[in-house]
Amino acid sequence: MSNGTHTPRRGALAKSESRQALGFVSPALAGLALFTFVPVALSIVMGFFDWPTVGEKTFVGFDNYVKLFTDSPDFWPALRNTFVFALLYVPISVVMSYLLALSLHSRIRGRGALRVLFFIPVVTPMVANVLVWKMLLQPQGLVNGLSQTWFGIELPNFLADPQWAMMMVVMMSVWQGLGYNMLIFSAALEQLPESVVEAARIDGATGLRMTWKITVPLTSPSIFFASIMTMISAMQVFVQPQMLTGGGPGNATQPIVQFIYNQGFKFQELGLAAAAAWILFAIIIAMTAAQFGAQKKWVHYEH
Repeated sequence: MSNGTHTPRRGALAKSESRQALGFVSPALAGLALFTFVPVALSIVMGFFDWPTVGEKTFVGFDNYVKLFTDSPDFWPALRNTFVFALLYVPISVVMSYLLALSLHSRIRGRGALRVLFFIPVVTPMVANVLVWKMLLQPQGLVNGLSQTWFGIELPNFLADPQWAMMMVVMMSVWQGLGYNMLIFSAALEQLPESVVEAARIDGATGLRMTWKITVPLTSPSIFFASIMTMISAMQVFVQPQMLTGGGPGNATQPIVQFIYNQGFKFQELGLAAAAAWILFAIIIAMTAAQFGAQKKWVHYEH
């Protein structure tokens, strides 16, 4: 009798707790649906319409995608610029961050303060960072001024030269994001198993051999994570070229996200912008899947 009495009570209590839990999470679910699921679904629909900001919406099927690939003068250059930026930025950022983390891993005085110093650009607003770099790189800026004063050499206008502008965007982006990956690698280096490191030292591994044969394989999961996240952020770069060069000179530094922004908010072609955004999404998914497929050959997980 006792078990039969308690079972309905437990069921009623579980239902009551479920309703209460749903009430607590419903604001978060509503926000997620309103600001994530609905915009994503709407952007899919918009990609198949001629969707001006004001005016009648017309269904055009895949015409937006066809137009991007065949009839848009800025789409392919923007895609090329994005890949060029990613190919330059990702390896430089990951390698420099790793070397910096290795340098600060040794027992040096003030390494905590140095880590904070290198992390400051990450938490500083991007717009402020870009404005500082823009003032430095202008023809009347500090860099050119010091070059003329010390060496008598007038430097080119870095931000207006097609051959230099992209390099400046990459350089500024590496400086800005260096501290984030450094922190990831520093945490990974702190977690190295002492037994493995000591065994390697007993076997005579030191210096570069220790780093390449022991440290890098043991921290490869962190390197993989940093590479994935850095690649995704590189493919979505926007603020740096937008604020530093405006996508110029011409369209020499205009990335695909700036192209999407221009199509949607400058030319009022929201359907075309949505189609370009989904192309970028597909490219990022494909690149991420390729990296996950390749990780089996070089990423070593502890079991």
